[in-house]
Amino acid sequence: MAQRKYPGVTRPRSARRLPLPVGAQLRQLQRHLLSWFDRRKRALPWRATRDPYRIWISEVMLQQTRVATVLPFYERFVARFPTVRALARAQQEAVLEAWAGLGYYSRARNLQRAAQEIVRKHRGRFPRTLEDALALPGVGRYTAAAVLSIAYNVPLAVLDGNVARVLARLGAMRGDVRQPALWRRLQSAAENLLPRTSRGAAGTPGAWNQAMMELGATVCTPRAPACGECPVASFCRARALGLQHQIPGKRPKRAPVDVQLAAAVLLDPLRRTLLVQPKDGAGDALFSRMWQFPAVEVGSGAEGALRRHLRRSLGVEAAECVALPAARHTVTFRRVTLLPFLVPVDKLPQARRPRAGPADSTHIALADVERWPTSSATRKIARAAMRGVQAAFRFPH
Repeated sequence: MAQRKYPGVTRPRSARRLPLPVGAQLRQLQRHLLSWFDRRKRALPWRATRDPYRIWISEVMLQQTRVATVLPFYERFVARFPTVRALARAQQEAVLEAWAGLGYYSRARNLQRAAQEIVRKHRGRFPRTLEDALALPGVGRYTAAAVLSIAYNVPLAVLDGNVARVLARLGAMRGDVRQPALWRRLQSAAENLLPRTSRGAAGTPGAWNQAMMELGATVCTPRAPACGECPVASFCRARALGLQHQIPGKRPKRAPVDVQLAAAVLLDPLRRTLLVQPKDGAGDALFSRMWQFPAVEVGSGAEGALRRHLRRSLGVEAAECVALPAARHTVTFRRVTLLPFLVPVDKLPQARRPRAGPADSTHIALADVERWPTSSATRKIARAAMRGVQAAFRFPH
């Protein structure tokens, strides 16, 4: 029977230069790993479906996020947006609210943008070709390969951090796996290990990819690989050489950057505050482009800088700025010091709601901020304000 062709899928290059099993040894490795996965795989809700929409949602949520963290978010998200059409027509604020707490909020925005394209261009069904999948907002090579292989059995190998670590140890490939040259070798290795036949569900590309990811997540872990439990330990060159703890090489850490942000919690006599939509500038990454308090990056003289920012951006002349306890926050390489100030006002600046696009600003009860689609940094500021408001001011109940 002629091999089925899939648009956008190319045959892997020769495995002769890759230090991994070939021939009968490769088939034995595949049987060992697939059998182990069939017996030991974790029962996860996205593994109980072939629905490409739900598989896609899970793969995006799992990017840089632990399974235990994702589980409750996944269940709530797919209950609220059960189909790609439901996600496409939802208000963006509702999508961000459902995502709140998972972080990396650009993932949620791209999910909705991609859902809208899927409805518009693909009749509401995740596309079946690699080219079309990669054209969707936020969908890269890994996500496309995962969804297409698991949902549609397209022979594409996934390569993420877990799989790269497994492959590097199997082949004793030294160095930082994120270096482009080594990453390309690992991608070729992943394609060469992928089963080319489909003898039952256990041998499909989707099952193989999930088995590789599961092995890296639960056995071939970064710091303490459980080699005694590994179904393919006998094929591992790093273990044979005693290098399993040195491979892969450590990734150089980016030097930390210290940042100070002053934030204004404007508060009227009814204990309402002002939240603004982020604009290009200070704090974009920190606040995840979600609703936030007016804020500005500062050096020394935080109060004065914040007063000037309020005057320029909102036309607010702050009669009083009461400093609240500082809070620490970390975003990737940024070590952030949040400097919140309570700013009592008789009247909040007018909320701005343009005719098209999202609102620029809104009024909301201070006690309700944590229920809005806000970043964890904004919620830290809100909690500091809630603790300080009774001590600092006497407002009517």
